[in-house]
Amino acid sequence: MDMQNKLMDALGIKFIETEKEKIVVTMPVDERTHQPAGFLHGGASVLLAETAASIGGYLHIDPATQAVFGVEINANHLRSKREGIVTATATPVHIGRTSMVWTISITDETDQLVCISRCTLGVVERRK
Repeated sequence: MDMQNKLMDALGIKFIETEKEKIVVTMPVDERTHQPAGFLHGGASVLLAETAASIGGYLHIDPATQAVFGVEINANHLRSKREGIVTATATPVHIGRTSMVWTISITDETDQLVCISRCTLGVVERRK
């Protein structure tokens, strides 16, 4: 999977742990991820959450014949943040043949919960 020159790269997302049952990724909170008032943009948190879930989903499929795509995501933004690093930890709730559901917790450096998210992925066969 090519990770360079993607939105993840532009936002400084780094992969810390990539196991089938646990994905951990980090993202800086800086001018790239701020909303106009200078706080972490909710959309950046959602992007981080879906990235973590999608990487986890990818580890559960045969990438030669299948792909995963986000179908639905929700997020509750619980705490604002102006700077530092946020960490997303994704764990599977359901791994099925055609869909997956992941829970993603986003925390700050002091382990305070910033955002909680749930992401549903669709599993599709690649076109020949």
